[in-house]
Amino acid sequence: MQASAPVATPEPASGGFVFKPVNGHLACSSFSVPFKVLAVLLVTLSVGWTWKLWLDGHWVMTLNSGGWLLAALGMMVLTEWHILRGKTQLDSACLQQSWVWHKRVALNELAFAKVVRVRGFEWLIAPRLYTKTFSGKLAVFYAAAPDMLAEFDRLAAELGTLRNQR
Repeated sequence: MQASAPVATPEPASGGFVFKPVNGHLACSSFSVPFKVLAVLLVTLSVGWTWKLWLDGHWVMTLNSGGWLLAALGMMVLTEWHILRGKTQLDSACLQQSWVWHKRVALNELAFAKVVRVRGFEWLIAPRLYTKTFSGKLAVFYAAAPDMLAEFDRLAAELGTLRNQR
């Protein structure tokens, strides 16, 4: 069997994208306090509801029924943990976020960036930066702090200007 030639991926244009955050290095919580409170409330209510079902005898712990419910609760608790602990960081080299899977994108590899937010509900629905690299890797970064969001806006605008010039 003959090996196929590697597929060439587009490379960043000469010079690459250079972005310097105003304050050098920024770090903030990925999600707002109201969103974190809502996540804790939903998980707590779900665990309480499951506990009540078990105490009232409406739910018998078997591998078939109980296993799936416990797996779902476990996933909810894990997601809640990462919502509470998630941090987004931006410096002149990369953008990264701690999450279930750590996300990291080098700024000089960015081909596209767009900030998406729901105006008026930013306190609840975390604004996010959608990114795509030249190799096609997609990543979404959440941020709750106004200074990080301002840098997201500036990064997306500068990258868009640079890519439209070429």
